[in-house]
Amino acid sequence: MSYSIDFRRKVISTRKNEGLSIRETAKQFRIGPASVSRWINQIESKVSTTRQRKIDKSELIKDVEQYPDAYQKERAERFGVCQKAIWQALKKLGLTYKKNSTSSESRRKRPAGISTKKNNSMKKKVNLLFLLMKVVFHTMPHGLTAIPQKVNGVLA
Repeated sequence: MSYSIDFRRKVISTRKNEGLSIRETAKQFRIGPASVSRWINQIESKVSTTRQRKIDKSELIKDVEQYPDAYQKERAERFGVCQKAIWQALKKLGLTYKKNSTSSESRRKRPAGISTKKNNSMKKKVNLLFLLMKVVFHTMPHGLTAIPQKVNGVLA
């Protein structure tokens, strides 16, 4: 929240008239001492301007409609910006960036003989194995180690 110019002038004049320090003035008006010192140098607030953006929102939306499966890196090259700028602009527009796995292009790229059901069952097995390993690791006594250590030159 920004304080009014009248209030700022009142704070500065009170400080001058009563000979208070910046901290005392801030305490009296219940504001931060940084605000008081800033107002001493410049009582008027700085005018804020909106930054000129390189990416035109409407052009980005058209690009997404024209190339729905394009990578952010490809879009960045078309717009002459970095990939992060594309990511931020898409996020600001509320556009999710998820590849369409059912498109004909993605189906053509998948090697023959690999089914999605097999992949899903394999993922479930890997996740289960990982979970079991995690349980075993956390239930082991903490003093045990799998690395043999030398004690007086002899492996223990």
